[in-house]
Amino acid sequence: MNKLPNFRNAAASVILATLAINPAFAHEGDDHPRVSFKTEKVSGSVYMLSGVDGFTGGNIGLSIGDDGVAMIDNGLPGVLGILRKEIAKSTDKPIDYLINTHVHGDHIGNNEAFGKDNAKIISHQSLRQTLVNKGVPMGDGVNVPAPKKSLPVLTFADQITLYINNDSAQVKHFAAAHTNGDAVVFFKEANVIHTGDIMFNTLFPYIDTSNGGSFSGMLAALKGIHDMANESTKIIPGHGPLANKSDVATTISMLEGAYKSVKALVDEGLTEQEILERNPLKDYEKYSWSFITAERMTKQLLVAMK
Repeated sequence: MNKLPNFRNAAASVILATLAINPAFAHEGDDHPRVSFKTEKVSGSVYMLSGVDGFTGGNIGLSIGDDGVAMIDNGLPGVLGILRKEIAKSTDKPIDYLINTHVHGDHIGNNEAFGKDNAKIISHQSLRQTLVNKGVPMGDGVNVPAPKKSLPVLTFADQITLYINNDSAQVKHFAAAHTNGDAVVFFKEANVIHTGDIMFNTLFPYIDTSNGGSFSGMLAALKGIHDMANESTKIIPGHGPLANKSDVATTISMLEGAYKSVKALVDEGLTEQEILERNPLKDYEKYSWSFITAERMTKQLLVAMK
């Protein structure tokens, strides 16, 4: 089991906000001393890149082989130079295909840079529409305009398959989950699934209702991922350590249990403040982190019950 990235503490929120919206961190040469990547070979041609000394963004997937390089997500703006150096440890080839799992800036913050390098960006059609109409959501209501080179050039409604490096990467949409444009990537031959932020492994999830996400959709998507996997499947979550089918089941159980705990207090007729004071998720405190605490998770569940 991998060591968790250091974003459980409050400093992570500061790093995220700084890297996301401060132009001083937007240059490729910036190797910020607080952040770095770690590469782990998962299976077949598939690798996982994750942050280990600070918040670099979501977990990144790479397929490297004779056909070229496909990348899943690309981290926060401001870590581009560090990311390129880490990729160069595994391959000197350019990125041929870039799959976006969802619209958040901690996952697609370097779209423009790789788009300028002629990577073909692939996403669900709702993701491109959000970028064109609203820009890149960077958190706390901040949206950054999306340059043309950051936009996906290939979009799909339900599913698309990329055949690369002796594998068939099925890119599948799950509706109204973390956002309205989520994509899960299943490398069938390698037996690896990249979930994007549909799965936060060992952490409370963020449900972005402002961009079309929903609790029910996220739970349904997790069950769909669970059905796709077998006991040997390696699962790259959006955040947290490398996972397996059992970890997905644990996440589903946690979310269902958390919902039941909050719903019981709603059924008693308690107000939101009274429910928060009861701390209904006290049995799940280990899933708390700086962005989604037990209190905020409770509020997300209350929204889902309206």
